[in-house]
Amino acid sequence: MRYIITLSSVCLLVVLVGVMIIDNPTSPAMKDEFKDKFLLGAAVNNEVVNGKDQKAVAIVQQHFNTITAEDEMKWERIHPKLDEYTFKNADRFVEFGQKNNMFIIGHTLIWQSQIPEWAFYDQSKKLIGREAMLARMKDHIYTVVGRYKGKVHGWDVVNEALSDEGPLNKSKWLETIGEDFIAKAFEYAHDADPSAELYYNDYSLDKPSKRDATVRLVKDLQSKGLRIDGVGIQGHWGIDYPLEEEFDAFVNAISALKIKVMVTELDVDILPPAFNYFGADINKQAELRKELNPYAESLPDSAQVKLTKRYNEIFSMLLKHTGKISRVTFWGVYDGTSWLNNWPILGRTSYPLLFDRNYQPKPAFYSVLKTVKGKK
Repeated sequence: MRYIITLSSVCLLVVLVGVMIIDNPTSPAMKDEFKDKFLLGAAVNNEVVNGKDQKAVAIVQQHFNTITAEDEMKWERIHPKLDEYTFKNADRFVEFGQKNNMFIIGHTLIWQSQIPEWAFYDQSKKLIGREAMLARMKDHIYTVVGRYKGKVHGWDVVNEALSDEGPLNKSKWLETIGEDFIAKAFEYAHDADPSAELYYNDYSLDKPSKRDATVRLVKDLQSKGLRIDGVGIQGHWGIDYPLEEEFDAFVNAISALKIKVMVTELDVDILPPAFNYFGADINKQAELRKELNPYAESLPDSAQVKLTKRYNEIFSMLLKHTGKISRVTFWGVYDGTSWLNNWPILGRTSYPLLFDRNYQPKPAFYSVLKTVKGKK
């Protein structure tokens, strides 16, 4: 019991110190601490880029040197109707990144989710054919990438095209165009902006079957003479996954292809799993039950300690691959805006990031800084 009380006190002290540090503009910034290791970033929402969430803006400006569009560049937001593009929020995102001298990532051009149904059908509600779908894909990519040519530095060209077992997901892209829809997307993206980096992005790439499928995908693109600059593994991770040896194998396999490796959507879920699934398929949903939302009011010290330890382990694992990993991006800025509050269960209270709902750094924040200080 004495040990538990002492540990709680230490956690409280660290949090109080964190309050002082985040309000001090001269305090160490994560982007500076990791500047010789990899870029450090966050996915930002519209409230950040339009300046309405000023406390989140302050965190982003102090701690990150790269940003990713969380939602505003997805098809349903930027291209809601056949002959209509809506660029206002995406423009603000790009302007925010430029103003703050950040490496700007567009997310995402081709994905089977968050895309309007009209994209795949004609006026009579029939699925369109290959050539018509290629024309729509080309128009979308040329229009979006072309608008931000020379401004967006990297694009998640294709997102989550592979199943957990390795084969391509059954999607409308596959159904209308065929297996080469990925190659065509990379071709069009490069044509639209030859200077932008082009990435494939997916979750669970540490799993051997999906890792090997990704390697085959990259090799296929390279054999066709198409440009692919990197692969992003979505870091939607938990207290006990991914296994370090499987992550190491992924990094080594992708870097052997002479392209970049990135951790693109980092967060750590410490809530009980809703079902026996450890991926990030947004279509999977479960009902809210009390036992699946154990920290509805606050995070107890025991869970805070686990989260802190896990973040230390993750960044120690990442730093092993300095020179191979080019970027680490958190999926969100602070706990209050994390997607995990609503996935896979709507209405849960989640705590997956380094900053809490009061915009203050958590003990995990300092555990991350600790990992890099010994590597300099």
